[in-house]
Amino acid sequence: MAETKRASEKVSETLIHAESRLRDSAFVMSGHHCHSCYELFYAEMGDCRFLIDDRIYDLHAGDFILVPPMALHYTRYLFGPCRRTVVLFRREDIAEVFLSMPQQEHFWAETRVFRVPEDRQTEITGLLSRLIAEDALQDSSTPLMRRLLLQTVFLFCARCCSFVSNLPVDIQTTDSQILAAASYIGRYYMNPLTTAEVAAAVGFSPNYLSRKFRRAAGIGLHEYLVFVRLQHAARELLSSQDSITVIALRCGFSDSNYFKDSFKKKYGVTPRQYRQMA
Repeated sequence: MAETKRASEKVSETLIHAESRLRDSAFVMSGHHCHSCYELFYAEMGDCRFLIDDRIYDLHAGDFILVPPMALHYTRYLFGPCRRTVVLFRREDIAEVFLSMPQQEHFWAETRVFRVPEDRQTEITGLLSRLIAEDALQDSSTPLMRRLLLQTVFLFCARCCSFVSNLPVDIQTTDSQILAAASYIGRYYMNPLTTAEVAAAVGFSPNYLSRKFRRAAGIGLHEYLVFVRLQHAARELLSSQDSITVIALRCGFSDSNYFKDSFKKKYGVTPRQYRQMA
């Protein structure tokens, strides 16, 4: 989590931040996180599991996933070593190519998965490597070079990548019950859900589902439910003038103090401060 906060602080200073790291199954994130900016995640080598909102994606070498601002997400590296590149950026950083992607403005509103053809993956790796290298240079040309390189990445993807929607067969997780549990939480998070109720909906015992969900998603079932509720509450704080207590109740929190404590733990500010900052 500290690493994510440092990256978020860095993107605030430099507008665009890119990094590449090799991960393996020993690496475990401390929990879901989100950014106020976009995240472009690229699997350069190996496979990983990406959980965002109420969906789980298994990404393979050559897969991009675009994460919209404030979307809670989490990555697991269950399948061996995986080299991934992450780019954090804002809409204004790619203004010139914003409408070049499929569906134009609609493209940026939700999670997107797109795949680089195998014979073009060397090119995209080279572009991303040059983007990362700008961190070490830090001269007067760096801000413009970052923007141009990132825009080139998106233009390359618009021209060469295959874009997928929902969960296509070749990247769908085999944990269909976990997907069903996450989807059930996504539909009924506003209700007083229990682990037993979710387990009954997908045909498992509560204890077995809890263990299976944590293995697959890297997060406990109840913790995931809280994060989903917090995500919806964060969106309502920006889109609604309703009181914080009303929003908390509408998003499934029966205790407004628990909601405020959970919100501050996740976002680093109180719900009121979050609304004022926006």
